[in-house]
Amino acid sequence: MTNIEKQGIEHFKTHFGGDVLLATDPNYDEIRQIWNAMIDRKPAVIARCKSCEDVVKAVNFARENQLLVAVRGGGHNIAGNAVCNDGMMIDLSLLHQIKVNPETKIALVEPGCTLADVDDATQKHGLAVPVGINSTTGIAGLTLGGGFGWISRKYGMTIDSLVSATVVTADGQVLKASDTENADLFWGLRGGGGNFGIVTEFEFQLHTVGPDVLSGLIVFPFTQAKSIITQLAAFTASAPADLSVWMVTRKAPPLPFLPEDVHGKEIVALALCYLGEPSEGEKLIAPLRKFGTPYGEHVGVQPFSLWQQAFDPLLTPGARNYWKSHNFTVLTEGAIDAVIKYASTLPSNQCEIFIASIGCATATPDPEAMAYSCRDAKYVLNVHGRWESAEEDNHCIQWARNFFNDTKPFASGGAYVNFLTQDETERTESAYGPTYQRLQEIKTKYDPNNFFRMNQNIKPL
Repeated sequence: MTNIEKQGIEHFKTHFGGDVLLATDPNYDEIRQIWNAMIDRKPAVIARCKSCEDVVKAVNFARENQLLVAVRGGGHNIAGNAVCNDGMMIDLSLLHQIKVNPETKIALVEPGCTLADVDDATQKHGLAVPVGINSTTGIAGLTLGGGFGWISRKYGMTIDSLVSATVVTADGQVLKASDTENADLFWGLRGGGGNFGIVTEFEFQLHTVGPDVLSGLIVFPFTQAKSIITQLAAFTASAPADLSVWMVTRKAPPLPFLPEDVHGKEIVALALCYLGEPSEGEKLIAPLRKFGTPYGEHVGVQPFSLWQQAFDPLLTPGARNYWKSHNFTVLTEGAIDAVIKYASTLPSNQCEIFIASIGCATATPDPEAMAYSCRDAKYVLNVHGRWESAEEDNHCIQWARNFFNDTKPFASGGAYVNFLTQDETERTESAYGPTYQRLQEIKTKYDPNNFFRMNQNIKPL
């Protein structure tokens, strides 16, 4: 940096309430790291905000100095948009306060919170908001991209429970966005990603959940995969909204309820969560056990917050990750055959394919009611490539891309933007479908210079 740039940053530091880090600071490398180890970028400055006012100051400083901005909430986004080279990382991870009103069932959530933080605060009152299935994910990025998980069939997408948001825009304004204030901005925030500003507070409507739920895994041999997935497709088509059953196929981790000789073998597992009375749930899930001859199962009543963390050990930070994803309205034989073909050639022990069963409440809103438009999706398939060394990159990435291409003819179109990787910018427009032009108009109004462009970018008109 030039002396003028250094002087400017020193001036910024003295007026900034949070922490400002440069490459020379001892914890710079630790703070700039994000979940996906494939992303290794070095911002010129990291602004760790401790208030909404700090966010305003960081945005103004970056804009006035023409710095590229990346916004970090949980740092979990697969595309690595939380960090940039040479510009400013606006780090929100220190903003992690949550206020829950159990009478009104409203939660005010700051953008640095993880899903575990949200679950911990809400489940104390037997309440929850629909979120994802990895508790270390950040609530901000998940929400702005749509958000879905175990309770979405009952209560919809995360954005369907968003009541309002406080937003810092590219010109440094602080705006409230809701159905009655800046309604166009609120429409765009619900699925439009970080394109329109930085949310410093989310207001969620909460729902009664748990705190204990019937949940767990039933694990079958991979040789039975065709029969299992085919039966699952028929089962989920008429399953009640209280029950979610997802499919994952991968090499078996060393789960204690599986025989040791199964560890490391290809398996197909059904993961389930039932929100009603456990005794009723047991009757509903009984047919699942008859889909095949299980290796074993671990199903029972447990705290919902623990079930939300069940897959965390398989999704720890520090590995190299590459995803490809499709939406489906039905699981056809062709799609199922492709799943089996590629699951039988997993390029690493950590790779997996999962199919999330959604629908019911996620399909209720009109496709153009908010930015997220893929309301016809009944299943979301994610090809999760995951491995340890850079030498494996080409092999694992090509496997994921080939699978994506082979399943494309059976997909319904659209996309879940939170699953798009850094090389899929061309899919952004098709991901939004009928809402894309309106999103461009909102982008032009609130961010005409595309200041916020480290995202699945919606370009202004």
